[in-house]
Amino acid sequence: MKIALLGATGNVGTRLISELVSRGHQVTAIARHPEKLARHEGVTVTAADVTNEDALVKAVSGHDAVLHSVNFVNTDAEKVISATKKGNVARLLVVGGAGSLEVAPGLLLVSAPNFPAEYKSEALAGAAFLNRLQKEKELEWTFLSPSAFFAPGQRTGKFRLGKDQLLVDADGQSHISMEDFAIAMVDELETPRHTSERFTVGY
Repeated sequence: MKIALLGATGNVGTRLISELVSRGHQVTAIARHPEKLARHEGVTVTAADVTNEDALVKAVSGHDAVLHSVNFVNTDAEKVISATKKGNVARLLVVGGAGSLEVAPGLLLVSAPNFPAEYKSEALAGAAFLNRLQKEKELEWTFLSPSAFFAPGQRTGKFRLGKDQLLVDADGQSHISMEDFAIAMVDELETPRHTSERFTVGY
């Protein structure tokens, strides 16, 4: 497939590139500072700002799907959704956050008393992006939330999938590596099982 990846220079974005390329997909890596990207075979680098809708339309046109991997405080859901539609791309897959996952019935992680204050604005912006997607009738969208602890690590291929509740392991820990997250995202890209849904991944 031909994939337009927004936020290609980030920690998650670079791992998504590796996973996509390893499976034979063609990637257009879209970033404000494309010079930061290492060159890969199968990857075309394009400079565009996610807040510039006209530039986004141009960058995503002709692709099978748009993959959004940009911090939510630095993006605009309306512009991304609109640009995807105007570019005639049917699918939008979003690297979500854990903050909008439930830790108890009706209680989101971002609203839990011990949620770190420094991540709150990003988590709330992610929840707002998800809320906007849930009203979307035209695009085939998917929002994949990681577990609470989300960092570079091992690519194991061994993880669990869930829906709207935070996943925790037998020790009460909620974690997933960026490498395994990338597997789950590209699996969904190749074999859609969560169209117009949010889902989550964890150990």
